Amino acid sequence: MKKIETSIFEERYRVVTVESDRLLIRGIVSGKVLTIVHPPGTCLTGLEYPRGTLIVLSDPTAGPLN
Repeated sequence: MKKIETSIFEERYRVVTVESDRLLIRGIVSGKVLTIVHPPGTCLTGLEYPRGTLIVLSDPTAGPLN
């Protein structure tokens, strides 16, 4: 069976771990691990993103243009 490639914005992810400047998530279907790095001055906490929380990513290019 041929595996269908999907966009990162079409998959759901679970939070693996949270550090002050980065969020590690794992794809439910693909198992791929992504690291989302936040700019300095924006702290992330486990309260905002508890381990195991299900999240989806939004495509910034799909929004309205300024």
